[in-house]
Amino acid sequence: MSTPAGRARPVPPAVLALRRLPNPRLTGIGAGLFASATMFVLACADWLLFDGSAVVFGVLFLPVSALTAFWVRPADLVTAPISVPIAFAVGIIPVSGGTGGFGGRMMAVVTALAVHAGWLYGGTLVAGLIATVRKVRLMRARQRRMLLAAQTARAGGQQQPQSPRASGQASRAAGQASRAAAQSPRAAGQAPRRRQR
Repeated sequence: MSTPAGRARPVPPAVLALRRLPNPRLTGIGAGLFASATMFVLACADWLLFDGSAVVFGVLFLPVSALTAFWVRPADLVTAPISVPIAFAVGIIPVSGGTGGFGGRMMAVVTALAVHAGWLYGGTLVAGLIATVRKVRLMRARQRRMLLAAQTARAGGQQQPQSPRASGQASRAAGQASRAAAQSPRAAGQAPRRRQR
């Protein structure tokens, strides 16, 4: 049996689940603050629950990077790959360890960044890819709108010159009809005279 033409196709459950997710539009600064605060909270939870596991921290960093690239507004897409490494550096402070005051803490953070650079590069790559795909889609949508506007303007420009022609033809037809109506009484008056001769 053929489905009716007006009936919509069923939407996959995964797409429905993605549509139910929140879809905020963060500025560049807002996206950086979101990623940094989220990674710091997750790092504290990792330090409390998993004794500062770098693998857990890295795995959690990937979805945060993706969400940051998804939720940043279109005008600030370029800031997503920049905000993500800063968030990684902020979040790694609780799990880096280190003793001996501020200097020891900073050395531990630098060492952790160097050792776990793979997760940093992975999250930055994820954010960059998502931001690039979104930018390409926005550019294509803008091109479609421009082409549609150009076609609409072109169609309107073609219809405008035809309207005077149509009005001129209508006036000519009306003139010819009036002439024919004026000539018909004359012909009717001349016919009896010919018969009398």
